[in-house]
Amino acid sequence: MTTSAGHQLAQVNIARLLAPIDSPQLAGFVAALDPVNALADRADGFVWRLVEGESGNATALRIFGDDWMLVNMSVWRDPAALEAYVYSEEHRAVLRRRREWFEKPAEAMTALWWVPAGHRPTGAEAEQRLVTLRSKGPTAEAFTLRETFPAPDARSGS
Repeated sequence: MTTSAGHQLAQVNIARLLAPIDSPQLAGFVAALDPVNALADRADGFVWRLVEGESGNATALRIFGDDWMLVNMSVWRDPAALEAYVYSEEHRAVLRRRREWFEKPAEAMTALWWVPAGHRPTGAEAEQRLVTLRSKGPTAEAFTLRETFPAPDARSGS
């Protein structure tokens, strides 16, 4: 995948909790938040992640009007940088435990899309991209790490 000087890769990942965020059942997840976020912050190609309030994370943001849905949103240089982080050993160790904390998804819970360099996506934008991916499958508007699309400036040949 060619990198783009004019665009960066936005991603949203949502998950529906099995218990309240402050419950003993989610203590392992809460304990992993800061280390996993610090890992992302140090990753090659990381640009930005959503942080709400003073928590250092985005656990207070709600999407689709669901109080049990957690949101992770970030911006990366390109799909290769995001993939390297997602499949790093440290991140995979946390991913392996996701069924302890989150419902098994019945539909797409992660969407990627290109944004102009410097743009920071909103919750509404993330919702729209997930809806697009769910209704149309992977397209240049919303896609997955398994099926990526080039940045707009790379598609136009500029």
